Amino acid sequence: MVEELLAGHGRFRNEYAAEEREFLERLAAEGQRPSALYIGCSDSRVVPELLTDAAPGDLFVVRNVANHVPARDHPDTSIGAAIEFALDQLRIADVIVCGHDGCGGVTAAVDGLPGIEPGSELGLWLRGLAPAVSRARTLDTDREVQIRRAVEENVLDGIANLMTYPVVAASVEAGRVRLHAWVYSLHEAALRVFDPAQDAFVGVDEVAG
Repeated sequence: MVEELLAGHGRFRNEYAAEEREFLERLAAEGQRPSALYIGCSDSRVVPELLTDAAPGDLFVVRNVANHVPARDHPDTSIGAAIEFALDQLRIADVIVCGHDGCGGVTAAVDGLPGIEPGSELGLWLRGLAPAVSRARTLDTDREVQIRRAVEENVLDGIANLMTYPVVAASVEAGRVRLHAWVYSLHEAALRVFDPAQDAFVGVDEVAG
């Protein structure tokens, strides 16, 4: 597999990099100016730049298992560091938390973490999804529906937890930063976005005006 990746790098250099040499050199010389911070899942099937048709330099990306955004008091400071860098240093104006249907981390949390040691790094990390899972279980008894709802609730928890970071709260209150909740459907290859006016995740074309 590594050999295939290296061969792919050769194609990248010979094709994309050769055609976009001026653009890439400008990015290297001028530094990055991304327009959005994207916090998403590490799932290999969900590629932020691909599903948004973004170019290099457009997105500042953070990915982890189950696109979990812990509250500021969590011992893992990596999310907080990325948020602070994005808002304070890069002056990003939009922050996106994007989950996806069929998420393995969310599914494991709904199913009670089968085969995952509770005290392991993965077990401790996925315990952070418990509030979202608990709410999803009260909304429906069907497991598949629970997983879908837990994915959405987990994204909304991420948005709520973002507000526990002072830099986010201050920026949102000042009108400098907007928060966005998205869910990507692997089967439909389409995004659902949370529309506060409808209090629901809806298709991109269904957002209330």
